[in-house]
Amino acid sequence: METSIKINNAADISVIVIYFLVVLAVGLWAMFSTNRGTVGGFFLAGRSMVWWPIGASLFASNIGSGHFVGIAGTGAAGGIAIGGYEWNALIFVVVLGWLFVPIYIKAGVVTMPEYLKKRFGGKRIQIYLSVLSLILYIFTKISADIFSGAIFIHLALGLNLYLAIIILLAITALYTITGGLAAVIYTDTLQTFIMVVGSFILMGFAFAEVGGYDAFMQKYMEAIPSNISYGNTTIDPKCYTPQKDSFHIFRDAVTGDLPWPGLVFGLSIIALWYWCTDQVIVQRCLSGKNMSHVKAGCIMCGYLKLLPMFIIVMPGMISRILYTDVVACVVPEICQQACGTAVGCTNIAYPKMVVELMPKGLRGLMLSVMLASLMSSLTSIFNSASTLFTMDIYTKIRTRPSEKELMIAGRSFMLLLIGISIAWVPVVQSAQSGQLFDYIQSVTSYLGPPIAALFLLAIFCKRVNEPGAFWGLIVGLLAGLSRMIAEFAYGTGSCVMPSKCPFIICGIHYLYFAIILFGVSAIVILAVSFMTKPIPDVHLYRLCWSLRNSKEERIDLDADEEETKDDEKDEESVHEEREEPGCFKKAYNWFCGLDQEQGPKLSKEEEEALKKKLTDTSEVPLWRNVVNINGIILLTVAVFCHAFFA
Repeated sequence: METSIKINNAADISVIVIYFLVVLAVGLWAMFSTNRGTVGGFFLAGRSMVWWPIGASLFASNIGSGHFVGIAGTGAAGGIAIGGYEWNALIFVVVLGWLFVPIYIKAGVVTMPEYLKKRFGGKRIQIYLSVLSLILYIFTKISADIFSGAIFIHLALGLNLYLAIIILLAITALYTITGGLAAVIYTDTLQTFIMVVGSFILMGFAFAEVGGYDAFMQKYMEAIPSNISYGNTTIDPKCYTPQKDSFHIFRDAVTGDLPWPGLVFGLSIIALWYWCTDQVIVQRCLSGKNMSHVKAGCIMCGYLKLLPMFIIVMPGMISRILYTDVVACVVPEICQQACGTAVGCTNIAYPKMVVELMPKGLRGLMLSVMLASLMSSLTSIFNSASTLFTMDIYTKIRTRPSEKELMIAGRSFMLLLIGISIAWVPVVQSAQSGQLFDYIQSVTSYLGPPIAALFLLAIFCKRVNEPGAFWGLIVGLLAGLSRMIAEFAYGTGSCVMPSKCPFIICGIHYLYFAIILFGVSAIVILAVSFMTKPIPDVHLYRLCWSLRNSKEERIDLDADEEETKDDEKDEESVHEEREEPGCFKKAYNWFCGLDQEQGPKLSKEEEEALKKKLTDTSEVPLWRNVVNINGIILLTVAVFCHAFFA
């Protein structure tokens, strides 16, 4: 890979250094000022967040460097339809804040599998979901983000990929492992701000270079690479000519690359899974001070999600205009030489612009933004993955761990995750056949829909019970895996060399497949549930929508287990003698947030009061009306945007 300009001037380097110092400072500040010695403090930021960090953090954990590389690349290849992915979220953040979060808060849960355990009882669903989420994290989010971050560093600094990745992960791990969720949320807020400002500046440069919006529309349709034949074969024109419907979100239902029914329904199912049941997103909302703050945070995130179309997708398309021969190459040899991948180079659309167009200093800022977005996604994922592991899997292995042991388990699991991620990079590098974003989306649409169906039915249909939920998930998983494995085995192919996968398996577009899978899972869940005994209402108070306002005492399905645990814990804590730790140990404990003082044990009444505060979803009428009106405005904006670019 040849890169003419590397970042080697004083301005850029100093910007990067200052930037990382600021991030570390913010992380350390959050570390001092919040309570991370308890599980609630480390994993839920002590339920004290106000609306603007929640909104910024939702946006930042959603937009990783995978977005900058993947979405801009798909935009360069196929026009603006990929922006519809981003706009779909406008509707689902409202669904999240108004329908899902109130139920989760009333249920008093920290993780999503924990909610399912309260709702259905039994352990198998909870374990299934925890393991599946961890697999999805490693194979879609972590690996794709690390890979796309590495493309950037490689283009800009010319460092060896692995070296770059290890440096990145070390900085990231340092403050996630020590800081907990509060550190993650505050650094996210800072990084969102820089990301948005930096991308706006780049968008300005890009449009100035092309000559305005109208010129951009005209030139994009003419951006055809100059070499279109190799050996004695000429490549089919449809492989390199921009599509006729490049500037429409809704494409033909049969021949389009993102068919409109798939974009409306299939994508909504994936969005439901991602925005309303994914640990990374919901955990941000559960840390809110009260319901109004959570809803306001969701609305803020919704407005921020309007931006990617303009600050990522369109610059990606402009990149195709400015560097047509590199970004839109079709001849395998030329592509291999331009960016190291024979299938196509659209992945480098955004990084290429940053390196070529931005003035000195700003280029350093943009690079640090990319690293920031990479780090913010990774920190969010590491924090959430270790929460899942500690709360759902570890507590099954060790029935009565002390709080300190849980904190240590969570942190060592993070180290393990980081190891796996580094080992996975070569796989992503070889599988990077020019479709990074498509990979992420298709893997999600093969594994996500059954979970979306389950949560939707668990909340809105109280007749659904444990056997139904379990078999629905298993059938959905088997169907999704069979399609996914077939596709990986045959390869996805490219326009020049299509893959040999039989039509019956791979011919159905992945968004359509998501709809079918969702339907099948829902039918199995309902059928099995109606054939087996219903769950009595006494176990379901405040766990599903129809019973959300009931005041009665709920008997949890696993109540008897919980009680024996609590009694044994009490006995244990009496036996534990406290020896005074030495100086070095004290410093180490403080650094890792392990130094919880053994506070006075709360009496039963105080515990009840605390629980009531944590599961309270009441709102001040004035603010409730303010956020409701804003929610309606946001939905109107979403409909308008879809209609305008339809």
